[in-house]
Amino acid sequence: MSIINVESEIEPLKEVLLHRPGKELLNLSEDTLSKLLFDEIPCLEKAQKEHDSFAQRLKENGVKVVYLEDLVSEALISPQIKDKFIKQFIEEASVKSKYKIPTYNYLNSIKDIKKMVLKTMEGIKKEEITKLKSPFFITDPMPNLYFTRDNFSSLNNGISINKMSSSTRSRETIYGEYIFNYHPKYKNKVTKYYSRYEKYHIEGGDIINLNSHTLLIGISQRTEMKAILTLANHIFQNKNKIDTILAITIPKDRAFMHLDTVFTQVDYDKFVYYPKAFEKSKIYEINKTKVQKINEKLEKILEKYIYKKITLIPCANGDLANEKKEQWNDGCNTLCINKGLVIVYDKNKITNELLKKHGIKIIEISSSELLKGRGGPRCMSMPLIRK
Repeated sequence: MSIINVESEIEPLKEVLLHRPGKELLNLSEDTLSKLLFDEIPCLEKAQKEHDSFAQRLKENGVKVVYLEDLVSEALISPQIKDKFIKQFIEEASVKSKYKIPTYNYLNSIKDIKKMVLKTMEGIKKEEITKLKSPFFITDPMPNLYFTRDNFSSLNNGISINKMSSSTRSRETIYGEYIFNYHPKYKNKVTKYYSRYEKYHIEGGDIINLNSHTLLIGISQRTEMKAILTLANHIFQNKNKIDTILAITIPKDRAFMHLDTVFTQVDYDKFVYYPKAFEKSKIYEINKTKVQKINEKLEKILEKYIYKKITLIPCANGDLANEKKEQWNDGCNTLCINKGLVIVYDKNKITNELLKKHGIKIIEISSSELLKGRGGPRCMSMPLIRK
């Protein structure tokens, strides 16, 4: 079996990549919230406690948890690779010319590689480089990193290192680049279906492994149709099981930033979704020979590819007073760790009860601080192996 093996959303999750929120959250401020894509400033201690609980629940259910910061550190063992990483990081962070050498010297002076990696994530303050008191940053923090789903995606036996839609998050994919180019476990062993240097934007929250032969990808605020076509071309030119990609439009809205904020799979034949996001959806079928629009409802299209009758479970049971709130609180963003067993946020009481009525077992986790970055359990997890 390949060291990357993800052919569905619901087969038993065996290995997953997380990032424990770090000091990058401390470096958020009221002035940078919008720029860094947060709505509020989380309490770091509470966010870490919530995230640790999330990781523990995964481990209790037989999932091996690996951390982004550890894999990157292990990829930079060579002094030459570490040097290359620091220089590339400085360029991509758009460090001003007069600060480039001091920033390089500062990062290179951190002998503990993991501490150096964490510092690139946290953001570098001007006063750390110049030794003069200053509130400004030489490099911005990357507080969205705990949403590991977006930077790269596991597709069958390979990966897509995604091109992020915002400049705020574009630097995050440097870590995936170095993991898959230089980590001894992955170097030269994993097929790359998409590059962070491609022209068009695509993010992991829009990519769903419907089954071993079919991907469902959202055309959203952050993923372009041209990116999906480019990914499809690369996939079809390589050896894998995928023969069809379904591309579906959703509203380009902050509340619906990715497909998985309005739609996730919870069992072989069950999906939780936010109906309003699909009222005007267009769906396209992409295969090796053609791209065609499909004039059928989402339910019928899914049944065609799932090969069985399905159930669509509406967020908050369609309750007008609560469906918008629970969607905003990531009621649709579930992480299936085995067929019919999902991790959910505890805030979404109506949706969670409805899932249980449909025979889905749920594991609730606290979300008061993690939610401030606008993402749920699926957003915070990048499956590496399902089997």
